Amino acid sequence: MLLPNRTVYSLLRNIYLVRLHQSHIIKVIFDKWLKAGEEQVLLFIDESKQETCEVLAGIAISEENLWNLVKAIRATEKECFGDYLRKLRTTEVKAKKLLKKKTFRHAAQRIDILDNELPLLAKSFLEKGLNAHREGADQSDCTAKEITGYARSVLGFVGKVIDIAAGFDVKVFASIEDKGAAQAEHNLLKKTFVYLFERYFYFLKTMPENTRGLVVFDELEKSEAKKLVQQMASYFLGTQTGEFRSSKIIPEPFFVHSELTTGVFLADLAAYIIGWGWRSSRMVQETREELQPFARKLHEMQFVGEKPKDDDSGNWTLYGIKYIEDKEQNDAQETQP
Repeated sequence: MLLPNRTVYSLLRNIYLVRLHQSHIIKVIFDKWLKAGEEQVLLFIDESKQETCEVLAGIAISEENLWNLVKAIRATEKECFGDYLRKLRTTEVKAKKLLKKKTFRHAAQRIDILDNELPLLAKSFLEKGLNAHREGADQSDCTAKEITGYARSVLGFVGKVIDIAAGFDVKVFASIEDKGAAQAEHNLLKKTFVYLFERYFYFLKTMPENTRGLVVFDELEKSEAKKLVQQMASYFLGTQTGEFRSSKIIPEPFFVHSELTTGVFLADLAAYIIGWGWRSSRMVQETREELQPFARKLHEMQFVGEKPKDDDSGNWTLYGIKYIEDKEQNDAQETQP
């Protein structure tokens, strides 16, 4: 069953208020935005800091599709692992753990395994790991077949999850910057966020007039969350461009536990894969070739739209995935690989 707009909105609002303990001013802002008949699109955001670059990724999905997407992904978990990963792991499910190089090496081992054996082997591998953790053992007694079965299940799961997201018309956004790039002043919103919100805004502009965008982040340290809230407020309420874009994007973010939120898991997956597997023609960073098939799928899912030129001479083409080569450059026509 699909949750009504007001139910989803109120749920997220309550999570946010509990986590950040913000003032009654937030309620005024939310109630101003919450109007009868409005449709919401949720942008789940996560960051991935890697050896050569940093990625801020977002995945956008309409509220009416969200619950069906969650159900489909959870069903795929059981299909691939015999149960939900939350029950079979002691640590949070993160892309950097699922897609580490060792996973691909194990999956490539020359061991014959039938497709219908994979879920049983994957579940056995995970259950042995749970038992070892409970007993305080350094390692479990998994067999080579179980290790390989689990690795192949992981790669199959990731591919299916991306395909499911594409089937629900999820749009991908990402801002990529070089590691160690100059940062904005402490009180200013980072350029990676500005570019991401710009593309999200123009994506929302392609939808019905009554559509509004919500922004959902992985939970941060309370001080970091407050800083981000203040930076977003300064941008959306204190700049002409930001105020214009707040006509479509609600300028107050929500924060949720990533281990409990499928949307943030998808954003984490996108950020990690794009950071290692997606490259524009101008990027020279090291690439993990084994992640490129996943990156190509995400590339096809990115938003592609238009933004009016300042001189009214036409439109710039906007791509959901943006490499910020020079943090001071104008957001001009972009090229894609």
